[in-house]
Amino acid sequence: MTRAPQSPVPAVFALLADGTTVRVRPVAPADHAAVGRLYGHMSPENLRLRFFSSGPLVAQKAADALCTGVGPGDRALVAEADGGLVGLAEYHAARPSGGGPASAEVALAVADDWHHRGVGTLLLEHLVDCARADGLQELTAEALSENLPVIKVFADLGLPVHRRFDGPDVHVRVALTPDEHYLAVLDTRGRTADVASLGPLLRPRSVAVVGAGHRPASVGRAILRNLRAGGFTGLVRVVNPHGPALDGLPCHPTVSDLPEAPDLAVLAVPAPAVPSVAEECGVRGVRALLVVTSGLDRAQAADLRAACRRHGMRMAGPNCLGLANTEKDVRLDATFAAGFPLPGTAGIATQSGGVGIALLDGLSRLGIGVSTFVSLGDKYDVSGNDLLQWWEEDGRTDLAVLHTESFGNPRAFSRTARRVSRRMPVLTVDAGRSEAGRRAAASHTAAAATPTMTRQALFHQAGVIATRTLGELLDAVALLHSQPLPAGDRVVVVTNAGGVGVLAADACSEAGLSVRPLEPALAAEVAGALPEGAAVGNPVDATAAVPEDRLRACVDLLAAHRDVDAVLGVVVPTALTEATGDDLVRAFTHAPERAPCTTALVLVGRPTRVELLPAERGGAVPAYADPQDAAHALGCAAAYARCRSRPQVLPEEPSGIDVEGARADVTGWLAERPEGGWLDPVRCARLLDRYGIPQIVWEWVCDEESAVTAAARLAGPDGRVVLKAHWPGLVHKTREGAVLLDLQGEAQVRAAYRDLVARFGDRLSGVVVQPQAPHVLELVAGVVQDEVFGPLVLFGQGGTATDVLADHAARLAPLTTYDLDDLITSPRCSALLSGRHGGAPVDLGSLERLLLCLSRMACDLPQLAEADLNPVVPCPEGVMALDARVRLEPRGAYDPYLRRLR
Repeated sequence: MTRAPQSPVPAVFALLADGTTVRVRPVAPADHAAVGRLYGHMSPENLRLRFFSSGPLVAQKAADALCTGVGPGDRALVAEADGGLVGLAEYHAARPSGGGPASAEVALAVADDWHHRGVGTLLLEHLVDCARADGLQELTAEALSENLPVIKVFADLGLPVHRRFDGPDVHVRVALTPDEHYLAVLDTRGRTADVASLGPLLRPRSVAVVGAGHRPASVGRAILRNLRAGGFTGLVRVVNPHGPALDGLPCHPTVSDLPEAPDLAVLAVPAPAVPSVAEECGVRGVRALLVVTSGLDRAQAADLRAACRRHGMRMAGPNCLGLANTEKDVRLDATFAAGFPLPGTAGIATQSGGVGIALLDGLSRLGIGVSTFVSLGDKYDVSGNDLLQWWEEDGRTDLAVLHTESFGNPRAFSRTARRVSRRMPVLTVDAGRSEAGRRAAASHTAAAATPTMTRQALFHQAGVIATRTLGELLDAVALLHSQPLPAGDRVVVVTNAGGVGVLAADACSEAGLSVRPLEPALAAEVAGALPEGAAVGNPVDATAAVPEDRLRACVDLLAAHRDVDAVLGVVVPTALTEATGDDLVRAFTHAPERAPCTTALVLVGRPTRVELLPAERGGAVPAYADPQDAAHALGCAAAYARCRSRPQVLPEEPSGIDVEGARADVTGWLAERPEGGWLDPVRCARLLDRYGIPQIVWEWVCDEESAVTAAARLAGPDGRVVLKAHWPGLVHKTREGAVLLDLQGEAQVRAAYRDLVARFGDRLSGVVVQPQAPHVLELVAGVVQDEVFGPLVLFGQGGTATDVLADHAARLAPLTTYDLDDLITSPRCSALLSGRHGGAPVDLGSLERLLLCLSRMACDLPQLAEADLNPVVPCPEGVMALDARVRLEPRGAYDPYLRRLR
């Protein structure tokens, strides 16, 4: 088994089960005294359980062995908090004579007063990550059978565990094959720790405002006013050295002078003072910070982060509007917004204070209100991912609204959002959609993978409803809050004005909804309910003279029918209804109880973009001023319902993959070229072969006679071949004129080879000869490793026009079965895959396998910067790549799901 060289393990901060922050790092020789103290403070009984014997010499020898330097293949990690070591985990690799180690023996020690807080589990998680990076396949451990806590730690880890009892001892083997179950267990542990750590920030029992000034217009003073006006149920303290009292509260000169350590400190001090005040808060025992100050330079920012991590304080901000919790037992308004937010069920996290104010106002106007509001600002610590986990557990939030301009860990966000969105709608504004410049030196795949495409893939796969504007977001929130989710996308438009009904039907179709004619039996029933002259297609034109009771009967019929998922009412005020006193809106809001059906209204001419009209039997019906807005909201609801109903199933792993061989190839090539670069055709083909990616047959030649011989051997049924020049760094062969097609016979092959030599000279490192493929549908498939988002798989129209047509779809790896389906069906060219338009049909099973192999390759090999298969064409065996390019970069493996703070 080939093992990658050991890479250094960086020190990271992470959360324990109770929300406490610890630092996890490799052990160092300088830790000798600290390790000795850790062992020395353990009880004799715990020392016996750890070392199978007790006494000071045992612990001293263990500290000596550990801190004199670990051997090759060994790892040792410590957890430190409060200035000392609270836990230690180590493994020592076995060294079979036949090759590198496949397993290692692990040992664990936790300080007596830190038991049952998750120290051992956290250290083991990080040790497992090291072991996998070192190429180990399992960890083993020896314990006394009476040591039930340690046995339980291994059993609860989430990995396959085998235990064998041998008298007083138990032998434990842990298989290092993390799977979906292990990730789910990590999710649960991470969520528990995260929510516990956020308590002092979002449910504080006491708050200190540091920097509340005497000027009424100062930010700190405004926050202090809001805290008191909002009725905060806890204790409020003021830190201000320039006066005895403020707003009736005594002022304390410094945080150190506070009579008790508050849970939350709000920092509204000048930027240069922020780091020192944060450090003072940490020393005093403050548990969370809200930093509203802006304008911190790089050094101040680094010092602020360090103070928070050193003292285990969670932080919102800096450069933010503040935060609020409307829970009746908290009533926290630590913002400088105008007025206490309306209590409700929507959670808001936003990086922009202006966007936050707009969302607070909009949700209050709709009557939905807010459960928790957090202005993330520059997002040094607390992020949207943290808030999603809080809302998942708070028992109050049923709508999650995010506005984030950047992602610290998109893959962790995607996993969390995917889980949360199955319980409640998660909405965001897709900010920053402008087209970024393309990388000229990149492959077709990398050029097509714009930041917009990557971000939209993230939202789509995570089940996040992404809108273009704040108005569209509030439109969708109004419907999702007030109405049941549609069972499908079938909408019937009902109107008293035919022309506006047509506009609404057009808007629904453009929003991806189905506006089909009514089934004949239903159409007959609807016609019987409406006045003579009504049109009962779709839209249903009930006529301008329809009375309220007959319109209500029509709506009831539609809402109860199995073929109708949503009813969109379009009502125009007329003199006829005014004369009769009828209120057509009541036909939609005051109808008798009926089968659950999504209902929305368009009230033409209303000044408000969207409002919620109370319904007779409770709840509300959203009413929009424009058909486009209503249709977009219905489209969002239908897409969300469709996504939520899909089981998130990982496809079966493709067989015949040689992961270890691929890793060895990549490691060996990068050892020769540590700067990275494009693989030559031979090594590129070998790497693709490791993953079973089908390629057209070809030969690599370096002289004219070899080219002629290869052409004679490889020529297709029509006798034609292709010659492709190659030199290091060549990416776009066609653009460089390095591809010569339709060559037939020895003379043409010789002439073509001489032409390539004449034009490219010393640059030429060789020529690829392959048969001329038939002119069929050309596709492109590829992968790009995004430094932030991870691997992105791209598929779409291929050939020389791929960049011009830009007909591509993308999904983040690893792909689920539905990701595969979406990836293949989303591009416009998917209509050609069946062959009904004159081309050769594509074997969709083979295409899915190729995309799945690309996804697996990108996940297995973080050094794979980009891979580009263009074109990919149908063939009798399925599909095959006619050309391929692969670029490698020296990158270490990074586990986005390992528990750590940013």
